[in-house]
Amino acid sequence: MFTAERRRLRGPVVGTAALIGASVLVLAGCSGGGGQGGEAEAPSSLEFLKNAENTTTQPVLDALAAGSCEAENEAMPLEVNSIPQAELDAQVQLLATQDGLPPMFSAGGNPAEGAKLADAGYLVDFDEALEELGVRDKVAEGAVSTIKKLYGGKFSFLPFQYNIEGIFYNKTVFEENGWEVPETWDDLLTVAGEAQDAGLTAFAASGEQGWPLTRLVSGYLFRSLGPDALQKVADGDAKLTDPEYVEAAQAIADLGEAGYFGDNVASLDYDAASNEFLTGNAAMIYMGSWLLGNINAEGNAIGAENVGFFKFPAVDGGAGSIDEYPSNVGLPATFNAATYSADNGVGDWLACIVDNYGTEALAQGQITGFISDEEADLPEISQTVADEIAGATDSVLWFEALFNAKASSISSTNAALLVTGQLSAEEFMKLVQDALDAG
Repeated sequence: MFTAERRRLRGPVVGTAALIGASVLVLAGCSGGGGQGGEAEAPSSLEFLKNAENTTTQPVLDALAAGSCEAENEAMPLEVNSIPQAELDAQVQLLATQDGLPPMFSAGGNPAEGAKLADAGYLVDFDEALEELGVRDKVAEGAVSTIKKLYGGKFSFLPFQYNIEGIFYNKTVFEENGWEVPETWDDLLTVAGEAQDAGLTAFAASGEQGWPLTRLVSGYLFRSLGPDALQKVADGDAKLTDPEYVEAAQAIADLGEAGYFGDNVASLDYDAASNEFLTGNAAMIYMGSWLLGNINAEGNAIGAENVGFFKFPAVDGGAGSIDEYPSNVGLPATFNAATYSADNGVGDWLACIVDNYGTEALAQGQITGFISDEEADLPEISQTVADEIAGATDSVLWFEALFNAKASSISSTNAALLVTGQLSAEEFMKLVQDALDAG
């Protein structure tokens, strides 16, 4: 049977200095740890190293070990180890240089480090492996698209978590006022103006966190300039200070100037902004599918049945598609290429996980990047989001996804100043671009 979660690890946990040294070694090339269908002996257990903050993945894996994957677990017992998220990058890098990576482990917090591991041959190529196992079609293409954008173009991680983003809205308020779901930016502005006239906050948003506002900037960019808008910035082919990029920041600044975020946007934290929507004071909120937990909870005063979801609208004349969802995969997991083989217990486990994870997770109320074979009795709004995920074929990232740490911090901490008029669109974008240029 599967074992209880353990805290003691086989190798030491190291700090930042060791991470830097380990990263150099990984970049120097595969030191014996890489190569799919690797050289190591088959492990005696399916050890899974994860971040301690992740409380959603293990319950699904435990249920599989006791159910659909019972035979695989009998042959190679599941063993889960946890360490704090802040230490995960360093630990994975160290284990890689020691040829000591476990058969399965979570990604660290920095996608660039995961891409380095994939480039060095330490990770299983899931396009190839899942095709060989006959389960490639059990992973949603939208999730694969997101993973490839985050991890250097390779399908090298599995989407145990998958969130799409868009605009949740109060269906009752929309129906009472005769508003149609907006399909264009101009439609959205019309609804926002009428919501304000009706005494509502048009958009609930957290200025204290900042990223709920910058998500709107990137949403506009992806619709106006296309899905590669921010990749061009990361590659040095464009700058946030270019006029067409400043235009996106100005569009969101204009929402703030019109009062559509309310008077207290700068002081609202995430919970307060969510509650503003869930208590009926706001008509809309831009958020990811992780909000479903709050929407389906008893504390939702407007009722889950009264919450709808729509895609970020199109920008007139823009190069982007309304069908490209901003998305993320949380902290996904991967398999060590050295201990993987389609013909050993690790391959059996991989096939069983990919084949059954989506169904079991859905039964536990989780929406992932795996496709379920069975329908679950989900609340209507959860089913709406699940259907959108299943049908999505492409994705885009988010404003800070490809930024360095300094640029990410400057972006989120100054977003409220953008929408309250204390920074112009030009000034905001220059601050972030300067941080990117500084490296």
